[in-house]
Amino acid sequence: MATLRDIKRRINSIKSTAKITRAMKMVSAAKLRRAQEKMFALRPYSDKISEVLSALARPSDEETHPLLKVRPRETVEVLILSSDKGLCGAFNSNVIRAGVKLIERLKKEGFQVSVSVIGRKARDYFRRRGIKMRQVWTGLSGKITYSSAQEVAQELMESYINETFDELYLVYNEFKTVVAQRVREVRLLPIGEIEKDESVDMKDFLFEPSEQEVFNRLLPKSIEILVYRAMLESQASEEAARMTAMENATKNAEEMIDRLTLEFNKARQASITKELMDIVGGAEALKE
Repeated sequence: MATLRDIKRRINSIKSTAKITRAMKMVSAAKLRRAQEKMFALRPYSDKISEVLSALARPSDEETHPLLKVRPRETVEVLILSSDKGLCGAFNSNVIRAGVKLIERLKKEGFQVSVSVIGRKARDYFRRRGIKMRQVWTGLSGKITYSSAQEVAQELMESYINETFDELYLVYNEFKTVVAQRVREVRLLPIGEIEKDESVDMKDFLFEPSEQEVFNRLLPKSIEILVYRAMLESQASEEAARMTAMENATKNAEEMIDRLTLEFNKARQASITKELMDIVGGAEALKE
């Protein structure tokens, strides 16, 4: 049976843990607020540029820009966005599981699959299983900037143009609410296979200075924006998941402290009762 000293030591230890989880929740809440501001500011722009692409991008334009070129699918790239740090509940396991399912499905369909990852958690997962990764980006969690997204997007576009792969999927957590994130699977390249908006008449568009120049500027920019949005969505989801996980951990710690305090009081009461019985017994022995 645990002694009073052992119970007291456990209570103090759990109190220290609760202080840490409570502080981590507050830090995550502050980071989430900043991430949400960036994400919500970008969403309308990202949605609009996707609308423009759905109106302009046509497979017949593949000679206008190489990003519009649709090739026979042989090699498919899957880019999985995870975090660098843990303590964020099922955030990483959900997105990695979805990415692995997509990889397995593509392999069953007969495609060669290459894997790239953002974040140490996904990197470590595939590294432990001996799965080769084409590209790895780490150290971006909590530090997402447009330039970092631009660097990732540029590498992906160059690889597609150089025919390193014929199709690209993004797998990431989309932010819904503080307590709910949804894993999304988005086909990013080729742009030529983007869903066409049939309600838009191309005669309504006037290209200045030229159609070629518009595509040269718009298409790379659109890929950069879509990658940036996915990274911001993932960052907001990570902080929301961590905040929820730390809140749950704090509640569990408080419940454990209450239970141990009750156990401590019962043990203390039993100890006092035993001491009183010893005193009474001793006094009765002296009378005899």
